[in-house]
Amino acid sequence: MLVNANTSLRHVSGAIPSFFKKNRHQFCFQKYQKVSCLPAHLDLHEHVERSLGLKRSPLRLIEEMGSGGVLRANSNELPLSSSYESAMEALSSLITRQKRGEKSNINGKYEKMERMQMYLKILGLEDQIAGLKIIHVAGTKGKGSTCSFCEAILRESGFRTGLFTSPHLIDVRERFRVDGLDISEENFLQYFWDCWHQLKENLSEDLPMPPLFQFLTVLAFKIFVSEKVDVAIIEVGLGGRKDSTNVIKEPVVCGISSLGMDHIESLGDTLGKIASHKAGIFKPETPAFTVDQLPEAMDVLREKASELMVPLEVVPPLEPQTLGGLKLSLSGDHQYANAALAVALCKCWLLKTVNAKDVLTNEKVEAKLPEPFLRGLATARLGGRAQTVYDSSSASNSSEMKENAMGDLIFYLDGAHSPESMEVCAKWFSNAVIENRNSSIKHDVENLESSSKISKQVLLFNCMEVRDPQVLLPRLITTCASSGVHFSKALFVPSMSAYNKVTSASSISSDIYSKDLKWQYMLQRMWERILHGNEAVNDDNSKLENLETLLPPTTFLCGSPTATTSKCNGEKQFTSSCVMPSLPSTIKWLRDCVRENPSLRVQVLVTGSLHLVGDVLKLLKR
Repeated sequence: MLVNANTSLRHVSGAIPSFFKKNRHQFCFQKYQKVSCLPAHLDLHEHVERSLGLKRSPLRLIEEMGSGGVLRANSNELPLSSSYESAMEALSSLITRQKRGEKSNINGKYEKMERMQMYLKILGLEDQIAGLKIIHVAGTKGKGSTCSFCEAILRESGFRTGLFTSPHLIDVRERFRVDGLDISEENFLQYFWDCWHQLKENLSEDLPMPPLFQFLTVLAFKIFVSEKVDVAIIEVGLGGRKDSTNVIKEPVVCGISSLGMDHIESLGDTLGKIASHKAGIFKPETPAFTVDQLPEAMDVLREKASELMVPLEVVPPLEPQTLGGLKLSLSGDHQYANAALAVALCKCWLLKTVNAKDVLTNEKVEAKLPEPFLRGLATARLGGRAQTVYDSSSASNSSEMKENAMGDLIFYLDGAHSPESMEVCAKWFSNAVIENRNSSIKHDVENLESSSKISKQVLLFNCMEVRDPQVLLPRLITTCASSGVHFSKALFVPSMSAYNKVTSASSISSDIYSKDLKWQYMLQRMWERILHGNEAVNDDNSKLENLETLLPPTTFLCGSPTATTSKCNGEKQFTSSCVMPSLPSTIKWLRDCVRENPSLRVQVLVTGSLHLVGDVLKLLKR
């Protein structure tokens, strides 16, 4: 059925769901009790769309068609400009280096920040960015968590929020959140192709297409301006001073999360040099906040702040009692520092933009935080950072899952890849294991018929070759051991993701077996040397041709090793570690281990790389 857009609403009943026709007014009032409770930015059409789970309500489609337009009764027939996979291929073409650490091969006479300004001008965003009322956050670790806390706090305070973070774990749309939700595929494609075509039409020999992160940054500004967000929370990608996001000229407030030694190939080999890059987001006389830093870093931050007359405040970690009995939604003791930084940034933003003294003065000195702040801190989300996933697929039947709702295969995912973040990850994992151990003992006492499970801690590890595993692995082992947590086995596995390709959430390579496992064998030998000394490692099995034979038997996890090596399929195998041929086969093998060994509870720490964490999450969701 085709309907002219000028036709009155009562003549287009066929285009409107019956539920909406009969209950549109009653539904809105039941949902919010009063229309006045709706946030100022959310009109009736948008509210109905969200409440009914529609991408666009028929009302809005009619209005947006304009005079003389035509509307199809089935909105699914509305064509998109291109497929999502085509957009991913286009994004992949913007990757200018094959591996992390390589130099980008961008030609042209303009410097990076000059190009960014030109891209924004082409898209008509140069002046509009100032209206976004931005919170800009840099740091080595914790900046993503801080941004997520900020977004949730301000959304719970009634503002329309935009959040730009990196990297994504499963799908590129995770980088762009509006009102707490990843941007829809339909809206993403609309904004993506709009930016893509405008930039393509204005290319020259001196101004090529932007590399991937620069394109994603200008796309974020396009999305947030178009979606008319009240606040944009922008996470710095790399460094600060020369980061693509630093085209922001007048943020409302800036934040620097915890600093450490990472990206030294780009930022420098001392903490002072790294701090100098991060402080590059400071703007003259614009308030800034940071957490406790090591003296070398703090001295640089204070010096840069003084040069620009920036009022810089150091924020102590939140005290648990200020949460009024609630828990932070992001796990780990380190999150109290990130939460405190977010609280300070949001308070400053509120005072500078809406003069919200009435909200903040309700906060008593010794009492808990304002209610919107508490709700935000208790509901913020950020995947792949201290995230726990209970795998239901490992249960042999549904009744088994009912008996043990948590399951016997548990994945603890954290993309730690620097020495400092690895230590934080190890502390979080150790605490989680101990807590799980205590709750399991309580469960077994209360359920006398259930047999005690034998818990095994397993490491699933990979890291980029620009990282230093000789620092990461010992830090992980030592920190866990200090809490009495020891890994039964370590599995070294290649990631599925390719550095030079952007893929969608649904795409998994058909060629799941890596052609080259030399890096994984090197990691394994390093692990064995840490545990058993140099004499433990003699063989190099990295040239095995039949990769499927690398999978150990499912009994591999059962016993504790009494020797360094053993024979398996005629090959010499380490008893405390294994190189796995692929990630999909590893997940399947872990599930088989738990199914075939009912006495086991397997706790898998996935760490070393956000790419690895994202790949595991992708497989667990399938």
